[in-house]
Amino acid sequence: MGRIILTAMEEIMGRHGVNAVLNLAHLPHLVNNYPPNNLNLHFSFTEVSLIQQTLDDMYGVRGGRGLALRAGRETWKYALKEFAPILGISDLATRILPLGLKLKIGLEMFAETFNKFTDQRVQLGEDAYSYLWVIKRCPMCWQRTSEKPCCHLAVGVLEQSLDWVSQGKRFRVEEVSCMACGDETCTITISKKPLL
Repeated sequence: MGRIILTAMEEIMGRHGVNAVLNLAHLPHLVNNYPPNNLNLHFSFTEVSLIQQTLDDMYGVRGGRGLALRAGRETWKYALKEFAPILGISDLATRILPLGLKLKIGLEMFAETFNKFTDQRVQLGEDAYSYLWVIKRCPMCWQRTSEKPCCHLAVGVLEQSLDWVSQGKRFRVEEVSCMACGDETCTITISKKPLL
């Protein structure tokens, strides 16, 4: 996942931009040396969190948020290429399902992927209007403090994954609680109905 995140950031910021972020985050060992393309857990929560914090430090909270959201969207695209063969993911199998069922199955599959291949822990829930993506161990805000929720990379990944599952529909995706703010979990709400 670390390689995927850095490759996605490079797509948006360029190699020099990513290298600047890595140097400022005190992660020079990753400059031009991304983690290997395997399923080993080489990329620590501390590294993910430092990179996210550095985006905010370099570009301001608003600019860092925008870059992290875009990086999250690109991360999904790269992750899909890497994990689809492993998980047997096929959009053909879900084309005929109703939208609500597609979303639910997709979110369950994504949560299972994170829980199986990373140290991140995700639990799903729902209420009348939203699905709840509840992160109990979060790499984006690991050991950070923030006045507002700051797991923008996760929001971007979810936005793009929902676009893929629904074949182009957009949904309201919002982080409503964050451990960096002192909350018990990082909780992201996903509207059950697409935006008009």
